[in-house]
Amino acid sequence: MAWLMIIAAGLFEVAMAYSLKLSDGFSRPLASACFIVFAVLSFALLALALKSLEVGTAYAVWTGIGAVGTAVLGIVALGESASPLKIVSIALVLSGVVGLNLSGAGH
Repeated sequence: MAWLMIIAAGLFEVAMAYSLKLSDGFSRPLASACFIVFAVLSFALLALALKSLEVGTAYAVWTGIGAVGTAVLGIVALGESASPLKIVSIALVLSGVVGLNLSGAGH
């Protein structure tokens, strides 16, 4: 259950970053409010998951989901560049998150 909370928290982190972009420096009230809601949900789920998970691994997975998800969303939804180096870097972050879990540190 804690790992599902980390995954959800990471996805809320992606939504938080996207809302932050859409807020245009907090000048758009709806996007700014969404940012706050998604931030609270993301941190709350992370905090709950940390009751039973190691902080280093859980935090790395949470930030990894957020970083990879936000980078992919930027490419797909915002038309950001998708250079080969960016794609390789995203894959490296993702492989690091998977490696942390396979090492047994996440269990």
